[in-house]
Amino acid sequence: MTVMTESLFPRAGSAPLTVRDLEGLPEDGRRYELVDGTLIVSPAPGRRHQKIGLALYGILEEACPPQFDVLAAPFAVHIGDSVELQPDVLVGWEQDFTEKDLPEPPVLAVEVLSPSTALYDLNTKKAIYQRVGVPYYWVIDPDGPELTVFELDAGGEYRQVLKAAGDEPCELVRPFPVSFLPSELG
Repeated sequence: MTVMTESLFPRAGSAPLTVRDLEGLPEDGRRYELVDGTLIVSPAPGRRHQKIGLALYGILEEACPPQFDVLAAPFAVHIGDSVELQPDVLVGWEQDFTEKDLPEPPVLAVEVLSPSTALYDLNTKKAIYQRVGVPYYWVIDPDGPELTVFELDAGGEYRQVLKAAGDEPCELVRPFPVSFLPSELG
């Protein structure tokens, strides 16, 4: 993961980048995200990462009621002009999506950890999702695989409500009922 501040963008000391500034970036397989006006560049995810994300996408899509939509990366979620993220899997209200992005916080954001992005996913992205009010945040560690589920509490803070690995059942009711084993993800 890299923080970029040169060449394609305004020089240090100028205004922070905006979501609009991301439109001219190359489609080169890397993930470009914007965190409070700072560009974050991550390498393309690996095979196992993708397989796990797509397996979860299939499980969620199968259980998804019609008022929601489930999408897999790359798909942009932008909150205001200075934040654009690309969760590995996301669930949002069907009516909130446009053809090119989700301009509202998703109902559920899921990140599959990679060696290059694990700290970013567990700290920065989690803090942003919490700050913008994403009710449910799931993190998948491919080494189990292991699922950790966070929910916003009444005070707007994430609290861990589930941790399951391997053949431990995940019986979730929010944002909609879904059951699976982490081992089914890969």
